[in-house]
Amino acid sequence: MIYDQDCVKRKPWELPFAADPAELAGLRRVLRLHLTLWGLPDLVEAAQICVTELAANVIKHVGAGTPTRLAVSMSGTYLRIELHDPDTRALPTLLSAGHEAESGRGMTIVDSVSDRWGVILRADSKVVWCELATKLSGPNGHTDSPRVAHAEEYLSLYGMARKPRPSGSGRLSVAVAEEAAIDLIADLLHWLRAHGCDPDEALDRAQMHFEAEELSLTDP
Repeated sequence: MIYDQDCVKRKPWELPFAADPAELAGLRRVLRLHLTLWGLPDLVEAAQICVTELAANVIKHVGAGTPTRLAVSMSGTYLRIELHDPDTRALPTLLSAGHEAESGRGMTIVDSVSDRWGVILRADSKVVWCELATKLSGPNGHTDSPRVAHAEEYLSLYGMARKPRPSGSGRLSVAVAEEAAIDLIADLLHWLRAHGCDPDEALDRAQMHFEAEELSLTDP
């Protein structure tokens, strides 16, 4: 690796909202944005399903318009999703809901999608939470893949060649690695032009490959 495990700052965040069906699409969009920024695009669909079902439970069993709060954080290497509402009586229950059942299927879906879930009762509120496993090496680490591993090897060599560091100075910081990546891309564009290739076409093709591979991570 070119830098330490603390490479992506995934700070906990919260979003108050009124439990209403019209709010669900907005919750899903915000969740997609944050998880993409966190480098967890492969968890977007499962997280959206969990938030939708948990919010739907509040709407149905506590009441539409109930002040609710979505909280998202890391619990070790797990993504943790919490929904806070003020009702301590309407507790979610995992039922063996058949196809004809009118209720009880929401938590069955959450149970099947998440790795674990539970309820925390407080004096004036409750928290229904679930956690999704990631492929992270640490809470602030990144997901390993052959592409990422190769890039880190190249950047480490490139960064050392461009800006030699004293022996034993440790790994590149994320900021330095980012600058090295930008410099490397610029040098490659110069190389392409010097050899009669079209840099813009190469960038477009690289972007297409990148987007196709990202899409394959999120598709079931």
